[in-house]
Amino acid sequence: MTAFNDEAVTADALRRTLGVSRRRFLSTCTAAAAAAIAAPVFGAAPALAQDGAEAAGEDRGRSALVPPHKRGIILYTVRDATGRDPLATDLPSGFREVFRQLSRFGYRQVEFAGYRQHANAPGGANLDTVEGAKRLRSWLDEYGLRAQGSHGFIPGSWPLTPSDLDTFKRYLEIANILGMEHMGTGGDPTGSSYRADWDVAAEKWNTLGAIARREGIKLYTHNHDSAYDFLLDGGPLDAQGRPTRSSGIRKLEYFLEVTDPKSVYLELDIFWAHVARYKFHTYTAHDGSQREQVFDPAGLVVRNTNRFPLFHAKDGVVNPQSGLGYDMVPFGTGDIDYRKFFTRVGAKNYHNPMVEQDNAPSASAPGQSLEFARIGYDNLAALHARN
Repeated sequence: MTAFNDEAVTADALRRTLGVSRRRFLSTCTAAAAAAIAAPVFGAAPALAQDGAEAAGEDRGRSALVPPHKRGIILYTVRDATGRDPLATDLPSGFREVFRQLSRFGYRQVEFAGYRQHANAPGGANLDTVEGAKRLRSWLDEYGLRAQGSHGFIPGSWPLTPSDLDTFKRYLEIANILGMEHMGTGGDPTGSSYRADWDVAAEKWNTLGAIARREGIKLYTHNHDSAYDFLLDGGPLDAQGRPTRSSGIRKLEYFLEVTDPKSVYLELDIFWAHVARYKFHTYTAHDGSQREQVFDPAGLVVRNTNRFPLFHAKDGVVNPQSGLGYDMVPFGTGDIDYRKFFTRVGAKNYHNPMVEQDNAPSASAPGQSLEFARIGYDNLAALHARN
């Protein structure tokens, strides 16, 4: 496969490396426009999530690539809605009303990104307590939703301080009250490129994962693009005695090798994994030669199915000028081939895809994030296996 970089890239090389068809590549101009469609439907009253599959004839049989009970969203996508003042708007605000709206769209699962909301919303500003978790659980149950994960607290200390350990255990208790199978973080285990630092991170995560496992929780880490850059693990040493070249293994691939598969799990952010595919395709081997190795996000999951219980389903339109290879857009309106991805990874009753769009909130369009959440659900539900 032809390599490319940020300075010079042909359209065909970019299209091939990003894994999109020529038709999809040429349609990117119209894909961005799809984000600005349809007025918000917050006043409508469709069936709640638990009624949706029945009304749709069991969702066109078994061909759905993401079953109805696995369709989720991370609440970071609608963080402006949970955080806005209910006394100052007619739009859904606070956790309870946002849960109600997400359930109307059809979502069955949510992933938390913190437990704070506007102070005027029911329950007050901070639900980051045992009592707050009980209140959140009652609202989830009311609207037929399940908490499937959380970007929660991961101790910064290592070895663990008593305070950090107590806080970590409190978050595990909250996760259990909410009914989660998983608890995680929005960051990488370490920002380093060096194997020694990843060994330390693995030791820490193995310990935390074992604690979480005893509480019935799977602990996971979430990736950004840099976590799938190449690990520096050999070759000449620099002035600080650190390796300068790579064996070709990527940082999170190494992390998978050195962590306990029964205690440590990963959430693949599919958008950022595709950014890594765009950015990190060539490395300097231990012998000094330049070698190409294009990243295959779906292939990594296939080789480690049980290690990836969650996905962030986030979409992008190809844009080589962005520096990332993509511009983020509502799920299903971009160029990442999600039908192909979900077909390849399989295990559709194991993986939990969470729709995410970092840039969904808009100061000038207060209803935008929830509208994009609706678009994301509709497009996730529309993914079916080809006949």
